Amino acid sequence: MADQQGESALTVLLAFGANLGIAIAKIVAAVITGSASMAAEAAHSIADTFNEVLLLIGLRRSDRPADRRHPLGYGLERYIWTLLVAVAIFGMGALFAFYQGFQTLTGHHGEEADPTVGYIVLGVSFVLEAISWQQAVRQVASDAREKGLPLLAYIRRTDEPTSISVMLEDSAALIGLLLAFAGMGLHQATGSAVWDGVGSVLIGVLLTVVALVLGRINLNLLIGHQADPRLVRDVRARLGAAPEVETVVDIVTLTVGTGKVLTCARLDLRDELTAGDVERACVRMAEELRAAHEEIDEVFLEPVPRDDPELRRRVVARYGDVPPLDA
Repeated sequence: MADQQGESALTVLLAFGANLGIAIAKIVAAVITGSASMAAEAAHSIADTFNEVLLLIGLRRSDRPADRRHPLGYGLERYIWTLLVAVAIFGMGALFAFYQGFQTLTGHHGEEADPTVGYIVLGVSFVLEAISWQQAVRQVASDAREKGLPLLAYIRRTDEPTSISVMLEDSAALIGLLLAFAGMGLHQATGSAVWDGVGSVLIGVLLTVVALVLGRINLNLLIGHQADPRLVRDVRARLGAAPEVETVVDIVTLTVGTGKVLTCARLDLRDELTAGDVERACVRMAEELRAAHEEIDEVFLEPVPRDDPELRRRVVARYGDVPPLDA
């Protein structure tokens, strides 16, 4: 888990350095050329640079150990900061790109100067963004292989949104650079600033889509996300195979941070067990679950009767009548 944290920090730091340099270059190019697409891209890079700072803060604060006020740790705080990244992408990047684009399309724009500087900046920016993008993709692909999931399935299920945020940001940046290049090129070729405005609007649309995807990922994690279904199935199988357990009545898992899962299970234990037997069995089963899955952070096991009607009602209300309680 520490390796994953370090890799995430490296990915974010590399993206921060690349975006800061690119943002400065784009601002200069936007002032010189007067291009709306270049101005939109400058706002995009400023937003990305600010976002890397937010991601670094999230990494640092979410890694604090549990304490009395936060007994399950601070892992969920990472998702708050990554959600702020989605808001910043839209508020700082997309809205400015829309504004620049509509200003140009409605004729409220200055004359565009020689775009040569803009082309040079876009080319250099593309190379730098590609380096950052390659690191982010490499990390996300590595994490997906480690989890044994296809890339898209990993993105939907992950509890580590930091590297995915950088990957999506950099992917949007590369596409945005191509849009800006096309907008400037078509403006130069046709003499019509409409193309430059269209490029800026398309960059705004692109950033809005990225912001929505990131917001969706982090919203699911913040409102309570079940652990990987494969982990849940394995936990059920291991508990069901314990000699003291008659039936696994209910299992609830909750992601409480990157690589941290809270596991709660209600078990119908054999009636002949003594209180001491139950205590020792619960301690042993919890240790076995943590040994089998490093992401399981806390385990709570509750002995219950399987035929309690109120318990059945609550479980059925949560999951439906499939699978049945005695499965």
